[in-house]
Amino acid sequence: MIKLDKPLRRELKIADRLYTLVIDPSGLKIAPKGHRKGVDMTWKDLINGDAAIAAALNASLQNG
Repeated sequence: MIKLDKPLRRELKIADRLYTLVIDPSGLKIAPKGHRKGVDMTWKDLINGDAAIAAALNASLQNG
């Protein structure tokens, strides 16, 4: 198994739009390609089942 000790970046195409996915030791982030602001989620939130709450909160902060 390879340790995740530095960010891993990948490009995604979702509904004809490009996004950047960054996976690092603290969690993951997805943002529209070329933008810094996106949805962040820590591994702890994902494991604890708080993923839906964290995603909704991030979305409300960015839209508000």
